[in-house]
This record gives sequence, structure tokens and C-alpha cells, in this order.
Amino acid sequence: MNPTTIELDLIRIAWALGLAAVAIGLSFWQQLGLASTLALATLRTVVQLFAVGIFLSIVFTLRSPGLIILVLLVMTTVAALTARNRIGKDIPRLMLWLWGAILTSTALTVTYTMTVVVRPELWYEPRYLIPLTGMVLGNALTAASLTGERLVSALRNHRGEIETHLSLGATPSQAIATYRREAIKAGLIPTVNSMMVVGLVTLPGMITGQILGGADPLNAALYQMLIMFMLAFATLTTAILVAYAIKRQFFNQAMQLIDPKKQK
Repeated sequence: MNPTTIELDLIRIAWALGLAAVAIGLSFWQQLGLASTLALATLRTVVQLFAVGIFLSIVFTLRSPGLIILVLLVMTTVAALTARNRIGKDIPRLMLWLWGAILTSTALTVTYTMTVVVRPELWYEPRYLIPLTGMVLGNALTAASLTGERLVSALRNHRGEIETHLSLGATPSQAIATYRREAIKAGLIPTVNSMMVVGLVTLPGMITGQILGGADPLNAALYQMLIMFMLAFATLTTAILVAYAIKRQFFNQAMQLIDPKKQK
């Protein structure tokens, strides 16, 4: 028999808010310059999660496939926009490439998971589709940002070396192979690190949430395995696609290295 789930009301959340208040006070006391940032982050957390909770309650009630797809597309667009801002706003068409990369990796991962592994009665079951997609998008965003930042920086900082390889007959792919490989590896670091210590050092959100909700710990662990495998595939696919997109932006049809910032 599963234990009764303890529901959190506004009074309990108000007490929980005390933790954030103490953190803000400690920052002010230690003169870290983070008090206003923590206060803003706390406010945004409260407003955004309340809004998401109310909105998802409506979505779960309506169970409209069109509305669910729209929600997922908006989430994908926000993820791509955030990644673009982190990599650089000065690269034209990068937003479109990032949107396509994140959408492709997420769609492949979630479609396989929903149709082969989870197999709910309805393919658009929001109880599964929205949380799984959200977790994949969050990690795809991180992979895209890290890969893009690392590769763009390498292409701009090692221009002489790359042009030397090109002058000796190397293709663009050959000339940047080392930088591309290192960028993709950087994009996968958070996922690989999480897989290495999951269950030993950390209990991620999926398993923690299910256990708090009264689920069997073993079943919660199996769901967390599924999540980790999903993230491994999604982040690697995203990193590869983003690296390809960056390469397309930095080389012209004559296979010359260019800076898209100066080509606008």
C-alpha cells in the first residue's frame, strides 16, 4: 500500500519561501552582490511555476492534441532562442538552425520513447508527452549552447591554423575536425557526468518526484533509466546537428573560412 502523498498548500510554500529569504539575507550580509539577483530569481520562480501549473492543469483537462503540439512547439522555440542568445546573436540564420536541430533531436527521442517504450493509450497523452519532452528540451538546450559556444570560439580564435589546413588541401570538415570533436564532447559533459553518478551522488528529478508521489522506488528507478538513455541520445544528436550548423555558417561555397558576423 502506497503512503499518502503530502499535499503542499500555500502556507507550506510560504514557509518554504523562507529558505530563499535566508539565502537572500546571507548574500546581502556577505556583500556578494547577489541579493537582488536571488530576489528576482525567486520572484520569477514563483510566478512562472504558478502560471505553468495552472496552464498545464487546463491542458491536461482538455487533452487536445492540437493544443499539446502547440505547447511543445512554443517550448522548442524558447529553447532555440535561449541557445541562440548564449552562442551569439551576431550569427545570421543561427536561430533557424538551432530550432531545427533541437526539434529534430527531441522529436526523434520522444517519438521512439512514446511509441516503443512507454506506449500510452493515446500518443499525445499529456501526462507523459509534456514532461518527457520538457526534460529532453532542457538538456538539448544545454548541449546546443555548450557545443555552439565552444565551436564558435574555436573557429574565431584559431583562424590561422584552420586556414593553413585549408591551403594545404584539407576540406572544411577536415580542417575543423579537432575543434568539432572537442565542442561535441563539451556539449555532452553534463549528461555523461549525470549518468556516471546517478543514484550514487544525486537523485534526479524524475525518481525524486515519483518517490515523493508514492511510487514504488524500483519503478521510479526504471523511469529514471529511461530518462538518462533519452538524454544521452538527444544531447548527442543535438550536439552533432549544431556543430554541422555552425560549420555551414562559417564556410562559404568556395570552402573559405568566413566570419558570419562580418557577412551580415
